[in-house]
Amino acid sequence: MDHRTYLDFLHRIEKLKCNTRHSWTSSGRHESVAEHSWRLSVMAMLCADEYPDLDMNKVIKMCLIHDFGEAITGDIPSFLKTEAHEQAENSAVRALISSLPADTSEELTQLFRELNEGSTAEARLCMALDKIETLISHNEADLSTWLEKEYTESLVYGDKASACSDWTRDLREIVRQDTRSKIKKP
Repeated sequence: MDHRTYLDFLHRIEKLKCNTRHSWTSSGRHESVAEHSWRLSVMAMLCADEYPDLDMNKVIKMCLIHDFGEAITGDIPSFLKTEAHEQAENSAVRALISSLPADTSEELTQLFRELNEGSTAEARLCMALDKIETLISHNEADLSTWLEKEYTESLVYGDKASACSDWTRDLREIVRQDTRSKIKKP
């Protein structure tokens, strides 16, 4: 990849550091999309031993690219996201990736398609960890940042995606217990 293409792409996805999510950090500021993707990637790296049959490099790449489109569209909280939002975000990802050299573009396009289809164990693990990371972040935020609907949604969000393996199902249950504990605290 030539240096200019490399830098141009990095400048375009820099917006992921600027665009914030609905989630708040434990220090009381909105979390950036880049921070979410970074921790999601760390989560995948740290659970690699639980999935010896999976291509964890592929999972980490999926974690890194899964929200690329939000560099253009910004973040829409899952409870507000419509099919039109999903289509716009997917188009944005395709546009960003198409600016890369053909071999890189083809690889990332295939990974993104696989992720959206949930057609592999790697894609399903990425989707499960994505939901669980969101819940972990939510639990770390002050309750004053929660919307009323989040008290119930946080108890069921990501259940279907987390059912992809025993390990993610168990992790989801621990995060649910953390949510219940947080809600009960005065």
